[in-house]
Amino acid sequence: MPVSGLPPYDEGNIFARILRGEIPSRKVHEDEYALAFHDIAPQAPVHVLVIPKGRYVSAADFTAQAGPEEMAGFWRAVGQVARQLGLEGQGYRILTNMGADAGQEVPHFHVHIFGGKPLGPMLVRG
Repeated sequence: MPVSGLPPYDEGNIFARILRGEIPSRKVHEDEYALAFHDIAPQAPVHVLVIPKGRYVSAADFTAQAGPEEMAGFWRAVGQVARQLGLEGQGYRILTNMGADAGQEVPHFHVHIFGGKPLGPMLVRG
């Protein structure tokens, strides 16, 4: 059951289709909890998406519905991918968007890992 106020999970979203193997991806990591792959429109030299294998529309949905083992496995995968990509020494950014105002484009919880150059401030001040 989705978190109150959130839309139901859409089985046709692009990440669901990638998880089912209907759309190819350039995989970086896969285990029982998560799949990581290169973004098709990278915004940094390194731009990888990490998605849980469960059906979650957002971070709020994931943290409310996933079990402890799934949550730990997902975040462990995020850290493993950053290390595998060699980002630990130079630094990197982990970002997740939730909802239209934050720019969430795909209604499947996911984390962006950005790195490979100085990333500047998180938000434009203004």
